[in-house]
Amino acid sequence: MEGLDGGVVGEGVGSDGLPPPPNNMRPRLIFHTQLAHGSPTGRIEGFSNVRELYAKIGEAFGIPASEVMFCTLNTHKVDMDKLLGGQIGLEDFIFAHIKGQKKEIEIFKGEDALGLTITDNGAGYAFIKRIREGSIIHQIQVINVGDMIESINGHRLIGCRHYEVAKMLKELPKGKMFTIKLVEPLKAFGRLERTVILTSFLVIFLDLY
Repeated sequence: MEGLDGGVVGEGVGSDGLPPPPNNMRPRLIFHTQLAHGSPTGRIEGFSNVRELYAKIGEAFGIPASEVMFCTLNTHKVDMDKLLGGQIGLEDFIFAHIKGQKKEIEIFKGEDALGLTITDNGAGYAFIKRIREGSIIHQIQVINVGDMIESINGHRLIGCRHYEVAKMLKELPKGKMFTIKLVEPLKAFGRLERTVILTSFLVIFLDLY
């Protein structure tokens, strides 16, 4: 199959000395996928890089491909150790994490290092992969692993690679405030919580009458 970085794995002369079969004679590789916050299971095929994968996920669930932030393999949790990389096995189940709540936070940079490790999805979104315990960011409870970095001090970062975002964060002046806009992955419990609140309201309403 083709790697998600666009490189082709296993091309060239086969183990039996013969060239590989043409594309139209190769077996169809079909993968199963769900939205990480909850959805029916979809089936996708025919992708060779990250952008095509997100497009296929979008088609499967009727959402814009731009809503997909990143994918994890075999877990719906925001687990950076399960982050989809360059290869997918035939038995792997793809969970797509899509955009959820937006948040804007003002942070005082009191130290040179903020304590963040940044990665990107290969399709224009940089997000937080690690937060060092005890760091400036670790003390801000509303910032979490998996949050996409949308902008810093009004500078939009959609389309930037992880090293560009990391460089910008590192170059922020120490001893000053900065503003960061984040987008967190959509969480299943948010929908359940709203259901509980609505149910409780109805119970109270009925008790009044």
